This record gives sequence, structure tokens and C-alpha cells, in this order.
Amino acid sequence: MIRIINESVNPYFNLALEEYLMKEFDPGEDLFMLWQNRPAVIVGRNQNTWEEINHQFVKENEIAVVRRLTGGGAVYHDLGNLNFTFIARRQKAGQYDFESFARPVVAALRNLGVPAEFSGRNDILVAGKKVSGNAQYRYGSSVLHHGTLLFDTDMHNLVRALHVGREKLVAKGVASVRSRVTNIKEHLPQPLNVEDFRNALVKALFQAEGGQSVEYRLSEGELARVEELVRTKYGTWEWNYGASPGYGLRKSARFDWGKLEVLLDVKDGMIAGCKIYGDFFGREDISGLEEYLTGLPYRERELRQALGKIDLASYVNGLGVESLLRCLLDENEG
Repeated sequence: MIRIINESVNPYFNLALEEYLMKEFDPGEDLFMLWQNRPAVIVGRNQNTWEEINHQFVKENEIAVVRRLTGGGAVYHDLGNLNFTFIARRQKAGQYDFESFARPVVAALRNLGVPAEFSGRNDILVAGKKVSGNAQYRYGSSVLHHGTLLFDTDMHNLVRALHVGREKLVAKGVASVRSRVTNIKEHLPQPLNVEDFRNALVKALFQAEGGQSVEYRLSEGELARVEELVRTKYGTWEWNYGASPGYGLRKSARFDWGKLEVLLDVKDGMIAGCKIYGDFFGREDISGLEEYLTGLPYRERELRQALGKIDLASYVNGLGVESLLRCLLDENEG
């Protein structure tokens, strides 16, 4: 396995680097990278940025907002947080497999004396609280799996920077984000700073995997290509925010696999426009489903018939016809 050395703390660069490594850099081996961001909110690929962040707090505190390649929910990063990325080549197509990638991270944390466990859809927990959220993106036969590691994150800023919908708090049965997350630092048997933790984690990770790593630093030409991605994509308002939705109907529903939000422009009984957001994962770009829905009659019979002809789960992992109809036609908006 090749370990990419990345000392940047620029969130725009780091998210662009992941895409470059995934799509354009293939040395013939799997890749691993540990990295950090200065304060930033990293929004899931399919999310409506406007709904996920506390705009006033983010602006006042100069917190970057960047959209990533992977699905899932918005997360807060700062220099008390470590991020890990695995890129595995020549993977078989199939369902999302978070646990196999999270397993060596859990083993490494346990090796450091932290009682970590994989739980739920894509989380690593310590003492019943979340220390790591994980997400994946597929490109051809490759899988990018990355996750956060809350080591000594500023919990005040984490709570204030993210906008958590009331329905999510109700679904989780808790009163705040703070009650569901914890820092790894609080659970270490011996005190470590974040740099010592980083070094110990790398050592423990490769012990857990039973292999050696080869370090690699990107060339000037490769770094220039990443910077080009920053200029043309990851540093742009269009990618990170996009236009404020101008749709007349807003429908949303929460399921076991996550939240789905659908914005509809309905004219003369027909769907004239559609945008779909949420903290879900999917193999295909969600724009394909948005385009499929556009032009259909906004009536249950016709929608049911049309939706039965496509593989909804390829766009939203876990989504079925009844679930989407429930979201599209439910009387409760917002």
C-alpha cells in the first residue's frame, strides 16, 4: 500500500486531492492518506448546503465550506480532527461495505487503548458516542473510503457550525449533537497530542493490516493538477453551494438509511423540475434520477408505474418505490 504524504491543511486543496488520487493517479497499488483541515464544514455530495450549515456562524468565524465527492452527512473539521482516506482498486461492484475499511482503524484505535467499535450505518463509536463518520465513492472499479477521527476537536464550533434539523434530533432521541459525539483524546490511557496520535495511528494501522507502506509525495506537476481542480471545481461557489433552489414544493422524509429531501417545480400537473438532496449514498449520480422524474405527471399511478422501471437503489442506496412515493406525495412539506 502506498501512503500519500499530504501536509496541506487547505480543505479546498485536500478535497481536490482526493478526486485527483481517485480518478487520475494509479500507481498500481492501493492508497492510504492521513490529513487535516483548518476549520471547515465538509458537505456530502448530495446535500443541500443551504440547509446544512449555520451561515452566520460560518461567515463570522471564517469557516470554509466545501462539498466532497462522497455521500453522507455534513461534518465539521478543524486541526483537532484527523481524516483518513483509503483508495482501493479493482473492487467488485456491489453494496457499500463500510466495515471492511473501518476495521483496521478500529483495530488501530484499540491497539492504542481506545475501546472503539464499528456501529450503525457508517460510524465508529467509543463509549457509545461517535468519534468517526465514514463515507464512500465508487469510480469504475475503484472505491474511495474516507472518514473523520475526532481527536481534540472544538466541540463548541462543531455544534454551532452545523445546522441539525429538528427531525434528526427527534429520530436520534437526543437533545443535541454534543451528546452524541466525543473526542478520542478523552479515552486514551496515556495523554498524546494530535501529532503523536497521528504517528501512533499510522504505525498501529499498518500493524493491524500486517503490511508495510511506501511513502509518496506528489510531484510539482501533480500538485499543479490538484490546484487546477481547486480553481475549476472545489474552490467554486457553484460546486460548494450551487444556486438557491427555486422550487415550489419541498418534500422530505427520514428513513433507516438517511434523509431524503425533494424539491419540485410542478406546472399543470407535470413535474417541470426536480432536485434531490440528502445524506444518502448512491452508485449513480443523483442527477440521473432528477432528470428521469422531470416530465412525469405528478400523480401516484403514473409515478408508481414509471419508478418501477428503474433501479432506484443505484441512485440512493436502500431506496425503493414505496419509499420514494411516500416522500414525493406526502402531505407534510419541509
